[in-house]
Amino acid sequence: MTAHTATAARVRTGGPKDDGPKILEHVMGWTLVVVLAMLVVQLGLL
Repeated sequence: MTAHTATAARVRTGGPKDDGPKILEHVMGWTLVVVLAMLVVQLGLL
């Protein structure tokens, strides 16, 4: 068995190439930023 067939036989467990929709990840990231900004303002830390 060569190195190529050994890696091809492995089961994929996820990772950078198995990402879902990029737009969803982008929207969720910005939502987190906005929520944290609102929390900082409400707590008077800014």
